[in-house]
Amino acid sequence: MINIAIDGPAGAGKSTIARLLAKKLGYIYVDTGALYRAVGLYAVRKGAATKDPTAVSALLGEIDLELKYAARGQRVYMNGEDVSTEIRRPEISLAASDVSAIPAVRAFLLDLQRDMAKRSNVVMDGRDIGTVVLPDAQLKIFLTATPEERARRRCGELNKKGMKADYAKVLKEINLRDKQDTGRKIAPLKAAPDAIRVDSTGCGVGRVLSKLMKIAGERLK
Repeated sequence: MINIAIDGPAGAGKSTIARLLAKKLGYIYVDTGALYRAVGLYAVRKGAATKDPTAVSALLGEIDLELKYAARGQRVYMNGEDVSTEIRRPEISLAASDVSAIPAVRAFLLDLQRDMAKRSNVVMDGRDIGTVVLPDAQLKIFLTATPEERARRRCGELNKKGMKADYAKVLKEINLRDKQDTGRKIAPLKAAPDAIRVDSTGCGVGRVLSKLMKIAGERLK
């Protein structure tokens, strides 16, 4: 199977680009961040402290996650409920960052992610795909953008979904998440040594996709 790993900070456009790239190549798209968001959402709903390893780990046995593919794209189901929209709330993004630092959560999701990559050609995006989940991926991309650019994009996404977004608050949350993701002891956010860095600041989706298609064409011959 051919695996493409796309890593990068929150709001860099990984999910959008990975989904479009997978469609162009005829691969399966796997949004691993959505899985962590779902765990974070469950912990929040249960009133558990998302930074508390003991509290969060105790909930994992209650969670059944499934990714389904439909005409409107990948959907995330948690215990049979479609939570694809709810997991995109800013506060759930921070909860996802919290739970992703917990070893038991990472172990809980690791086999699910690797199994998908073994069964199909995939484009998988997240924070540690090229460094931990799929270290042998044939192509690794580290997609990034300035915090300000990422905050503007996130506000636009939330507004389109009917959720009010305050730019200053979103930027603060983006910077906080960057600090959490790069500073955690377990699988911190960083580019794999053999990853190709792509800065999407000031670039539209079409331009970034063209860059990645060119890279894929050269590297996956």
